[in-house]
Amino acid sequence: MSDTFLDVVAEQVIMSYNETKWEERRRRSVDSSIGRRSVLQAGVLSTIGLGLADWVAAGGDHDPAGAARHCILIWLDGGPSHLETWDPKPEAPVEVRGPFSAISTRVPGVALSEHLPETAKRLDRIAIVRSVTSPLGEHNFGTHYMMTGYRPTPVLEYACHGSIIAHVRAQRGVLPSFIAVPDFRVGGSDFSGAGYLPASARPFALHADPARPDFSVRDLDPYPGVDLQRLQRRRQFLQAMDRASLGDAPANADLGDPAFEQAFRLMASPEARQAFDLTREPRRVRDRYGRRTIGQACLLARRLIERGVAFVTVNHRGWDTHTELVTRLRDGFTGARTPVGLVPSLDRALSALLDDLGASGLLDETLIVVMGEFGRTPKMNVRGGRDHWPRVFSVAMGGAGIPGGTVIGSSDATGEVPKERPVTPADVTATLLSLLGVDRHAELQTEDGRPVRLHPPGSQPISELVG
Repeated sequence: MSDTFLDVVAEQVIMSYNETKWEERRRRSVDSSIGRRSVLQAGVLSTIGLGLADWVAAGGDHDPAGAARHCILIWLDGGPSHLETWDPKPEAPVEVRGPFSAISTRVPGVALSEHLPETAKRLDRIAIVRSVTSPLGEHNFGTHYMMTGYRPTPVLEYACHGSIIAHVRAQRGVLPSFIAVPDFRVGGSDFSGAGYLPASARPFALHADPARPDFSVRDLDPYPGVDLQRLQRRRQFLQAMDRASLGDAPANADLGDPAFEQAFRLMASPEARQAFDLTREPRRVRDRYGRRTIGQACLLARRLIERGVAFVTVNHRGWDTHTELVTRLRDGFTGARTPVGLVPSLDRALSALLDDLGASGLLDETLIVVMGEFGRTPKMNVRGGRDHWPRVFSVAMGGAGIPGGTVIGSSDATGEVPKERPVTPADVTATLLSLLGVDRHAELQTEDGRPVRLHPPGSQPISELVG
């Protein structure tokens, strides 16, 4: 018996193959005989509209008419200040309006923060919802609400938008359908994303910053001493063990560990390596997006959707600005001669993304969403920052046929509460999913058979954006 074979056996046996894992895998395999990834453990999508039903029945290879094929969610983790970005109050007292000025935009009568000058020039491609309101001012709770449309409950963790899309759409190509750049540690890191959905719907997190010179994706490179031929032997051995343990499983059952299978596909694919290789982009393009994390993450998101990825979350942390608001939002660091803080970096990345998607024709089929879990207090605090404020804040959306230059709702004179047209996180979710072609009456089921509406009950898509 060769050392290589013993090595393979030892490494696979050490993996988490206990009785619970085997039973979980048995259930998953039996479920796969019912249908494709759009089928959950308890059955097919129920109470569903014809558009999505036909799409799933066709194998998930066609999107409903008019639906966006991709989404890039730029998540501003920590809670971005609406007063320093999308909803400035230049006429308010200084303790409300803050240290920044407002500037005019391409849309007459609509102003943005002075540190969004490039976005201001492109506001005809963006819609702003200025009256989003929530009662949840804690990071984890607010994140869960904004990313799922459901208020958190101890009974069930709901699935985020990206996981829903990854679950109901068939994967195109070798790249995962839902990718998080650089990771999915959002809202305090207590949110898995997939919720009640199976592990296959979880975001594929890079765990690597694309702005770093040594950026690399861990699953693209085998461990030292493990080449693809050796990895293939491990895969075959793993499948043989599964087949032996699931002797009564259908012939088309999915075998092997999903994470292992995904890693194998990525390692074996030159296409995947090229997708994540930012060195293939000209220096001038990388500079245009900005060399900070959000810039290179947005550039990578563009490359991923160009290759068929359905949903990319760009997770940009640092927006919890209780202190040193000027340094963190504008300067980036003490003594900076050129502003490279959170807002200028967002401005540079978002404007470059809009330009590139517009030039390639992908903007019409790609939804761009910029949001966080809540806004910031109407008044500056004594530490030179703003605290959590969910009562009113802003969300920006672009692409996917959204009428640019539209402003939905408004906050009052101090940015404290909605003045008109209040919009809930559930409404934001309904809008996002509607634009991505998910029928508003669609349901999935949890493992124990509980039906879950994909559009939260009582929610309404924003008619000015969806039509």
